[in-house]
Amino acid sequence: MRFSDIDWGDWRPREIDTILFVVRDGEVLLIRKKRGLGAGKINGPGGKVEPGETPEQAAVREVREELGVEPTGVTRAGDLRFQFADGFSMHVVVFRASGCVGEATETDEAVPLWTNVAEIPYDEMWPDDEHWLPMMLSREPFDGRFLLDGDRLVGHEILLL
Repeated sequence: MRFSDIDWGDWRPREIDTILFVVRDGEVLLIRKKRGLGAGKINGPGGKVEPGETPEQAAVREVREELGVEPTGVTRAGDLRFQFADGFSMHVVVFRASGCVGEATETDEAVPLWTNVAEIPYDEMWPDDEHWLPMMLSREPFDGRFLLDGDRLVGHEILLL
């Protein structure tokens, strides 16, 4: 499968997910994921949108469940569309929060990692993150499309909105 083979205009995801990054005082709250898709990788907290939830409600719920904190000042940052070579697909709605209430704590899902924005460990993250995460950090709205074969980025396109 090639990136150019995908008809993004007619593309439909298998699931809708969220990811939320708390960014404050020059740091971003990341996690080391302990289970599920991307286990072992560093990312932001997030997960599936449940029936009856908006993406924002799901993102806030996931941060609560994964880290035990309540994000504040939540805004939508962008959208990511992922097609995997094995047929799996997902639309991820990305959020940014300006703070959080509580102390991030490890759960059975994630280990919290407050990281300086200049020291983000892209080599331990999904290969697409280095393409759009800087846009989220600089508050540039984006719409990204990615083709992945396992952990390998095959092709991508990012539109600034």
